[in-house]
Amino acid sequence: MTERSHPDASTATPSQSALATAYCAYVPQALLLLLFVLLGAVSAQAQTSFVVPQQSDVAQEDAVPTQEDGLSQGTKTASSAQHANSLGSSGTQGSTNALGNSGTLPASQIVEILQQRPEVVVELKSLLADQMQQQGAHIQSDDITDEMLYNQIGTNADLRAHITTFLRARGYVSDDTIQSLASSVDDPDAEEDLPPAQSSRMLSGRESGGRTAGGTGTELSVRDNGTAMFQSGRGMKSASKSRVAMGKRRDEVVNNSTDEPKVLRSPAPYNLQSMRDLYTQIPEPTVPLKRFGSEVFISRDTAAMAQGSTGRDTPLDVPLGPDYILGPGDTLTINLWGGVTQAITRVIDRDGRILLPEAGSVELAGLSLGRAQSVIAGMLKQQYRNAQIDVTVSQLRSVRVYIVGDVQRPGGFDISSLATPLSALYAAGGPTAVGSLRTLKHYRGKTLLEEVDLYDFLLHGVRSESAHFESGDTLLVPPAGPQVVLSGAVKRPAIYELKSGESTLASVVEDAGGITVAASLGHITVERIDANLQRETVTLDLSEKKVPRDAIATFQMKDGDRIRIAPILPYSERAIYLEGHVVRPGRQPYSEGMHLSDVLHSYQDMLPEPASHGEIIRLVPPDLHAETIAFDVPEVLIGNANIQLQPFDTVRIFGRYQVDAPKVTIHGEVLRPGTFPLSKDMTAAELVRMAGGFKRDALLDSADLASYTVANGNKVVGNLSSVHIGAAVAGTDPVADVVLKPGDILTIHQIEGWNDIGQSVTIEGQVISPGSYGFQEGERLSSVLRRAGGFRETAYPTGAVLVREQVRELEEKSREELIKQIETSSAAARLSPNLGSGDSGATLQLIQAQQDQVLAKLKSQPASGRLVVHISADINSWANTSADIELRRGDVLTIPKRPGFVLVTGQVYNATALTFTPGKTAGWYLQHAGGTSTTANRKEIFVIRANGSVIGRHSGGWFDSNVLETRLDPGDVVVVPQKVIGASLFWRNLLTAAQLASSIAITAAVASL
Repeated sequence: MTERSHPDASTATPSQSALATAYCAYVPQALLLLLFVLLGAVSAQAQTSFVVPQQSDVAQEDAVPTQEDGLSQGTKTASSAQHANSLGSSGTQGSTNALGNSGTLPASQIVEILQQRPEVVVELKSLLADQMQQQGAHIQSDDITDEMLYNQIGTNADLRAHITTFLRARGYVSDDTIQSLASSVDDPDAEEDLPPAQSSRMLSGRESGGRTAGGTGTELSVRDNGTAMFQSGRGMKSASKSRVAMGKRRDEVVNNSTDEPKVLRSPAPYNLQSMRDLYTQIPEPTVPLKRFGSEVFISRDTAAMAQGSTGRDTPLDVPLGPDYILGPGDTLTINLWGGVTQAITRVIDRDGRILLPEAGSVELAGLSLGRAQSVIAGMLKQQYRNAQIDVTVSQLRSVRVYIVGDVQRPGGFDISSLATPLSALYAAGGPTAVGSLRTLKHYRGKTLLEEVDLYDFLLHGVRSESAHFESGDTLLVPPAGPQVVLSGAVKRPAIYELKSGESTLASVVEDAGGITVAASLGHITVERIDANLQRETVTLDLSEKKVPRDAIATFQMKDGDRIRIAPILPYSERAIYLEGHVVRPGRQPYSEGMHLSDVLHSYQDMLPEPASHGEIIRLVPPDLHAETIAFDVPEVLIGNANIQLQPFDTVRIFGRYQVDAPKVTIHGEVLRPGTFPLSKDMTAAELVRMAGGFKRDALLDSADLASYTVANGNKVVGNLSSVHIGAAVAGTDPVADVVLKPGDILTIHQIEGWNDIGQSVTIEGQVISPGSYGFQEGERLSSVLRRAGGFRETAYPTGAVLVREQVRELEEKSREELIKQIETSSAAARLSPNLGSGDSGATLQLIQAQQDQVLAKLKSQPASGRLVVHISADINSWANTSADIELRRGDVLTIPKRPGFVLVTGQVYNATALTFTPGKTAGWYLQHAGGTSTTANRKEIFVIRANGSVIGRHSGGWFDSNVLETRLDPGDVVVVPQKVIGASLFWRNLLTAAQLASSIAITAAVASL
């Protein structure tokens, strides 16, 4: 078995992109467009809802384009693989994100569903391939790569609508989800401006865990309700403001154990979900990580920062303990009750004193709140008997502190006397990119009061008992100490600052929230900087006697280390796959000793009418190459042929009508003739019932059954038999019914003469009782005329016009052939061979003008369908003779009145109708019409009799040699044709025939006068 994989255009590697471009150059675009248009046959109603799992949104970093899925058939020739192209040029451009009223998912959501549910991609490709095979195209599902599918989804609005219907029918998305997505789309034109390749990479960027490449593209974010949305470059500014207001917590990179693993999918040689799972790679981290704790100082009150103070207007919303040290600026509220009820408010002045009523001033600065309450109570009780006193601080004083070092806004700040180093640092805008979060130094003069580690608060919520600020204190933010990057399968990937005594990998992992359950402890890599020399890659000591967790606990970190904890394999190594005509397709758990009957218990595990043929696609170790094992489904269900399964086996069940479906055909007199699927043990009677039953004209005595068998495996032999179909359907004769075989053709005949029921002819004009008359098969014209009462006295039977539809069809066909022959005749066929070249130009112009005139007249005269009859007023004289023709369904006989004139037309000086004079010849009438003109062709003058027959000069001697000596009857027409220009005999005969054909309808018109 030869395997090959198609390169993917969205892969970041240049060599792979070049291979993808070379591969796509072979693809016929028209076939691919037809492939996706066929999706319109898929339609159904939604059954269940689909909820998009919430993903973290990285707002500031760009992701490297991901590699898309691609499937190719290894055994296909180069020509059969040419169904894979960049589909953007053949697709219909349209809005890719706007749902509007059509209920179409945006391209981003469709691709996200396909990436999260690989089994949908497999089913979708199989459906496309089946549709194309039914149209006669030689294509397999393995020939359709994911890159082609995603490109077309991003550019073809019709395809997105059809796939949305498909997903709704399969229960992957509901109408409620579609409507919620309609309100989540920020910019309906966001993706429309992207080229197909970039759109495909953008749509697949979520799998790599990052953003789209480029700063002006469209990004995929996830709302809090779990639905996906698109934001274009035009809407990024307002979106960024809203994220700032929310604290930008969504921008944090987190790893949840419930998240789908982020993988890169490589092209697989077969359209199998097992191979899609195996052909995955764990991507390298591409998103720059943030410094841990930096988000705390992003969402700050910018108005307060502009004032340079956050403490002057800070309300006192927490109780103060009795150990709070009072100072100038504190506002005290003294409440008295008992002998007197009174509230006194006093502010400690710059000397540290307050003035009490009736008691004088008292110095409180430097005293604790508890001690101050005792002093105040002792002085006031001397003035007020039985008084109870309570002292509270209603307004805190502000202190001037200096925040210096690596902070955003160094300088002096008036802050609350209760402010902590964290709130003071917050007032200064937080540390810079090089400022430390683990060592904040609080100085009072030259004395270092304390060192504050903000990680205690950020990680554990612990606020240390820090010394309170006093005016003149200094908070120093030194440069950050050693820093390391921790990424991969940890709960909080970020940049962490090390502190003395916490330099092991275990301590950093603890700061990061610990490792996830998806972490592979045997695959930890460390990119290290050998100080001032070089970079190197080191690994943990994982000898056989050492447990990975012990190695993590003892591994010492250094400044600049980049630690990557790789995740475990993104697929299950103990799973089998069930697909095709089954109720529950997808992954199934594998256990040791598992057999095929453990998966297929009964027919309830399959959809109705499964095919007897099934197969197991096994990936044989150690290289996991594919092999196919066929089995018989009924045998497995009864306990035979119970094949033992292995991990990664794909059990594929087909539908009876899915692959090489057996079919039978019924023709003839049934309500719904056509081709039907052949169910098991279907009989001829069942086929008739499936076709709607017999029509009223069906012949029930016998029907033809054409069967086909294969003789000796190398030849098809046909057999024709007769079936008593009426008895078979009625059930009166059980032996009459026969079991059908694939390819059988059953023909139900029509009762003899059924089409003659209701046939009639129409008699018009000068008869006693004109109208429509039914007639018997073989009835003649004379019989119908007698039933019509015979001719009236004014009738002119000689000019009777019988119109028959079959004659009209033949005349119309002959007329069209004559027109085509005239139009396509070459100029050389019109000229005489001995005509000089100097005269040919002018002659051709005259010929062309004459041709146009003849054609216009010929096209304006439709075929009359007249059949020449020779009858007279005495019906008995011609009854039962050759003139008494048999009638046909739809015949129309018109008996005109006696005309009383002869018509002269064509190339004469006075084309007119002349009063009939008995015994006069055609020449006499022509003379009285002024004679022929100069353009007349006197040799080809012909007469059309009133009955439709023609008298003219013919080389074969069929007509009189001198037409002008013919004695005429009423209603006859003398036609003088135009002289044909051009010496070619062929051309003259052609135009003469055309002039005759265009004049035949004149006599039919005369009959109606």
